[in-house]
Amino acid sequence: MKEAVHIDRNPSAGPDLQELVGQVALGDQDAFARVYDIVAGPVLGVVRAVLRDHAQSEEVTQEVLVEVWRTAPRYRPDRGTAVNWILTLAHRRAVDRVRSVDAAMARDHKAALLDKVPEYDEVAEHVEARLEREQVRRCLRTLTELQRQSVTLAYYRGLTYREVAEALALPLGTVKTRLRDGLIRLRDCLGVTA
Repeated sequence: MKEAVHIDRNPSAGPDLQELVGQVALGDQDAFARVYDIVAGPVLGVVRAVLRDHAQSEEVTQEVLVEVWRTAPRYRPDRGTAVNWILTLAHRRAVDRVRSVDAAMARDHKAALLDKVPEYDEVAEHVEARLEREQVRRCLRTLTELQRQSVTLAYYRGLTYREVAEALALPLGTVKTRLRDGLIRLRDCLGVTA
C-alpha cells in the first residue's frame, strides 16, 4: 500500500513534497520517483503556458525534472514551498527556451539579410573607376612633357628606369629625377597623403 503524498504544507499520513525533496537531496531515487509523479503534470502545465509548443514543452519539462534531481540540495524550505521552488525552476527554464529560440530566429533573419546584400555595387564601381581615370589624366596634363613621358613609360608600359632613359635618350639620373618630381606632382594633384 502506497503512502499518501501531499503538495500542501499540511501533511496527514505521509511525507509531503518538501520532505520528499529533502530525501531527493540525499540521493533517494524512490523519493525522486514520487516527486516526479507529483510535479510532472504541474511542471508541464507551467512550461506549456509559456512555450505553447507540445514537443518543446515536454523537452523542457524533462530538463526541469533533471534539474530538480541535481539541485535538490539547494532547496531551502525557509524561502518557500517545494512546489513553488519547482514551478519557479520550470517557469525560468521555459522563459530561457523562448529567449533562446528568439535569439536563434534573429540570427537566422540577420544572416538571411546578409545573403541578399550584393557584395559590391557594380555600376558604382565602374563609375568610380572612370572618375579616377579621368582625374589621373587631368593630373598627367599638369606635368611637364619630360615628366609625363617618364611616368607613362615607367608606369603604363612597365619599363625600368634604365629602359626609360634609353627610350628618351637621357641620362639615368635625369630620368630618375623627372620621375620622382612627376610622381610628387601627381600625388599632390590627386590629393593622396603620404
